[in-house]
Amino acid sequence: MELLKQKILDCGRALNDHVLLVDSFLNHQVDVKLMREVGREFARLFADADIDRVVTIESSGITPAAMTALEMDLPMVIMKKSVSSILNEGILQTDVFSFTKNAPYLLTLKSEFIHPGDRVLLIDDFLANGEACFGAARLLRQAGAQLAGIGIVIAKAFQPGLKKLRSAGYRVEVLAPVSRMDEGHIEFGDVK
Repeated sequence: MELLKQKILDCGRALNDHVLLVDSFLNHQVDVKLMREVGREFARLFADADIDRVVTIESSGITPAAMTALEMDLPMVIMKKSVSSILNEGILQTDVFSFTKNAPYLLTLKSEFIHPGDRVLLIDDFLANGEACFGAARLLRQAGAQLAGIGIVIAKAFQPGLKKLRSAGYRVEVLAPVSRMDEGHIEFGDVK
């Protein structure tokens, strides 16, 4: 998606070979017009996937997932990363290791919002090692649903997540595949 790639080049900042800062338009301040286009593109890419609901993991995936759900006229479900004192009935949980935080967290899904047989589209902001996506897939399986597709806004394609997810048989669509980056430099490359 050229519009997104240009925004990354114009406003994003590679701090080193692992950290891409996009807080001015994706996860602190949000460019809602760009995210609307992101949602339209995911809706176009997954139009053939017979999706029942869109899922994301809090918090940076919420805006692109909401825009995708809006475009597809589907409900959106948010998986939580933190334990809540009021979220204690009908929940499914799995451990996930966060690349960004370099620490584990308990991914939680309230099971009443995912139904057995649902075909689910997972939308997330970043893909590095794929742990969040695999955690979401585990929760969806526990709920009796199928992960029918994964939409990623930005993938660090030089890290193992994309390859691992595709090797596991998941359909993954990436809007901005970063093939290489280091301080002050970002390159995009085709991802097959």
